[in-house]
Amino acid sequence: MKSLRSGLLAALSFAAVLAHAETGVTDNEIVIGQSAALSGPAGELGKGVNRGAKAYFDWVNQHGGVNGRKIRLVALDDGYEPDRTAANTQKLIKDQGVFALFGYVGTPTSNAALPLINQSGIPFVAPFTGAEGLRSPVNRNVFNIRASYRDEAEEIAGSMKKMGMQSINVFYQNDAYGQAGLKAMQEAAAKNGIKINATATVQRNSADVKKAVDELVVKKPASAVFMVTAYTSSAAFINASRAQNFIGPFYNVSFVGTEALITALKNDGSGVIVSQVMPSPYNPIKPVTIDYVKALKASGIDNVDYPSLEGYIGARVLVEGLKRSGKALTREKLISSLEELRDYDLGGFRVKFTSGNHEGSSFVDLTVIDKDGHVHS
Repeated sequence: MKSLRSGLLAALSFAAVLAHAETGVTDNEIVIGQSAALSGPAGELGKGVNRGAKAYFDWVNQHGGVNGRKIRLVALDDGYEPDRTAANTQKLIKDQGVFALFGYVGTPTSNAALPLINQSGIPFVAPFTGAEGLRSPVNRNVFNIRASYRDEAEEIAGSMKKMGMQSINVFYQNDAYGQAGLKAMQEAAAKNGIKINATATVQRNSADVKKAVDELVVKKPASAVFMVTAYTSSAAFINASRAQNFIGPFYNVSFVGTEALITALKNDGSGVIVSQVMPSPYNPIKPVTIDYVKALKASGIDNVDYPSLEGYIGARVLVEGLKRSGKALTREKLISSLEELRDYDLGGFRVKFTSGNHEGSSFVDLTVIDKDGHVHS
């Protein structure tokens, strides 16, 4: 009788847990949604973020999951186009019934998802963008893990000042991403006594840089060019500038996609400088990067890169929040649990959230590409 009573109590307790389960949560699964560029001129960024995240989710699933539940990542391709992102987000929330959104790639694309995120109250974790619009004012649903473009611009402008630069040009993508980076550099340049001599744009998912090169290299050259574009247009601009005998220096923010940029430049990226918001995946001495390499290898992946490391770290932060939320998982509990990660050390990379601050990190590292296509801090 005692055994029967215990069994009934356990069954009732488990039923109570399930009764409180949130959309996207079953007794054995948590469904996470991602919309990212998995094809097109920015495709290497989305594929990288997805690859690193999936490697960690697979590792978690192979080791018992999160409080007994396995994670299933549903990834949809948006080609880095906001309209497709909005449609994908609708599908993920309404049709797929995902529990949370994760690892979106880009500022205009993330912005396109915000109305649905705010309407549904769904957690939105680790967007691959440094735009201030996702940071200020604090949106309770949005958790940024990477440093902001403001952080990156300040690091770059400080380095320029030390090198004695007095004027620069800015080449930026003509959308919310480029405008966010331009604004960040305008503020950073002013702080460091650097004049922005001229600006020019390129359209998203385009490599038509002729007018920009003419404006920034031929007509109004400056000491350096600060670039806020994706890797395809950045490579086109650098190659065309060098054809005009301008050798730089060229500065890029992290979103450019360092490895994809090197490939697009055909290993002719010598001297190009890129700010990074993650520790180096090429020098795995920190516990977090050592664990990242192990997770990739467990998934049969040998090549490391910055986007997949960011996807991996984002996935680890999400999983930590899920673990701390307990068995009776809800979106509200995940949000509260993430806000309690006030000094979460992943092993050499710290994330700090509070209810009033959803910017997890301000880490920035300046790297330079050498003549062999290797990246050095």
